Amino acid sequence: MVRPYTMTRGRTGAGQQQLDLIAVVVSDPPDPALAPDAPEPPAGPEQARIVALCRGTPLSVAELAAELDLPVGVVRVLLGDLLAAGLIRVKRPVPPALLPDERILQEVIHGLRAL
Repeated sequence: MVRPYTMTRGRTGAGQQQLDLIAVVVSDPPDPALAPDAPEPPAGPEQARIVALCRGTPLSVAELAAELDLPVGVVRVLLGDLLAAGLIRVKRPVPPALLPDERILQEVIHGLRAL
């Protein structure tokens, strides 16, 4: 059993990124034969597993933590490393402040029904 602080090398944050639990992670590792200047592969087995899990199916941060059986904080640190290396992309959820107001949506529905 590897201690979480060993996996993260003592770090507790994901760097500059704030990764929400519902942020979706997608892995697009380049083919080394086509891109010789591609980023280095992940350093640890956990990071390699994250890249492999997200290659076929985009997964949320919470799903990755459950699949890897690791604390969410550890997964966020590992994702921060992979994001900095360019091995994954993270699609962040739309902040609630940017979503349309429910009242406006109700008015649109009423207007469409009136047609």
